[in-house]
Amino acid sequence: MIPLQVGDIIRLRKPHPCGNTDWKVMRTGMDFRIQCLGCQHQAWIPRIKLERQIKEILQKSENPPS
Repeated sequence: MIPLQVGDIIRLRKPHPCGNTDWKVMRTGMDFRIQCLGCQHQAWIPRIKLERQIKEILQKSENPPS
């Protein structure tokens, strides 16, 4: 399980139709809500699918989990 937090910036393997591959984590849990940093589109994706698609974590969130 990859430790992701709200606010993390991740890069996925496949690009979004707008051409961007960088996303911001908006919500965590069984399903993740992620936001494209290119066109601001938001999508829900299951944790298992997201963890397989992650290429790298670009930036960790500044606020630690409480």
